[in-house]
Amino acid sequence: MACIKRVLVAGGAGFLGSHLCELLLDRGHDVICLDNFFTSQKTNVEHLLARPNFELIRHDVTVPIALEVDEIYNLACPAAPGHYQYNPIKTMKTSLLGAINLLTLARECRATILQASTSEVYGNPEVHPQREDYRGAVNAIGPRACYDEGKRAAETLFMDFSRMYGVKIRIARIFNTYGPRMHPYDGRVVSNFIRQALAGEPITIFGDGSQTRSFCYYSDLVDGLVRLMENDSDFSGPVNIGNPDEFTILELGKLVYKTLGQKENFVYKSLPADDPCRRQPDIKLAHEKLGWEPKISLHEGLAKTIEWFKQIKVEDFRAPTPNY
Repeated sequence: MACIKRVLVAGGAGFLGSHLCELLLDRGHDVICLDNFFTSQKTNVEHLLARPNFELIRHDVTVPIALEVDEIYNLACPAAPGHYQYNPIKTMKTSLLGAINLLTLARECRATILQASTSEVYGNPEVHPQREDYRGAVNAIGPRACYDEGKRAAETLFMDFSRMYGVKIRIARIFNTYGPRMHPYDGRVVSNFIRQALAGEPITIFGDGSQTRSFCYYSDLVDGLVRLMENDSDFSGPVNIGNPDEFTILELGKLVYKTLGQKENFVYKSLPADDPCRRQPDIKLAHEKLGWEPKISLHEGLAKTIEWFKQIKVEDFRAPTPNY
């Protein structure tokens, strides 16, 4: 019989956090979902509230909390540029103080803790595809630095808590992820494109659309996080978790229109500052250490995501910030 664990998911009502909570509950674990609902939705976890092994706590990770847990997943931080740039100081505090508070909790409970880091630690990369040993090219004083440098500093804190106190850590560098429960106004490219196309609006392309991203479906991503957390070796990462299939932003827009059966209609705007030109994970390490690789293609995942967007009422979702 599998061991039942007490698992804390910080940021558990968010897009990825809610799917992670659901998977852990299905595996029989006791799950505590912690969220301050800045960019997340209670509706993401509403269907879980009646489950006896689920608990929801409204709390901000910048404030310490006392709990007894065996594992901690730290997914607490705004992840879309419009949201984390809305209050950059709060974003930095979430990454730094949140990491310190949760690492301290992990130390006190002797819990294993996973940091949901990001491909943004590589900045606008000079190496392609990006390997975990690449140190990145990040503008420390740019408009995206609150998120990029906050996540880089959080990784530093995780490593130092491991070296100084023996805290058992895991670090996952998450690349672009999409799927059902994305907030329509989260500012991410997939949700923006789908929302605009369904509303009959032209899809907004920043720059000429030649910049690339690699899109991972949520179920593959969450599986990778759990595999990293539960691996029995001393492997702590950092490890890239993402789909290595690379697409231009314009290709993504064309695929959205093709899936919807609509005529293409694009409007072009200036490229935001420090927007990465290319993004593609090297996932050899994840395959070697975790036996992980994505299974869902962009074509398949996008069709499933569009079906979810068709079923929701976009007007029921509030835009968390004016920047979307």
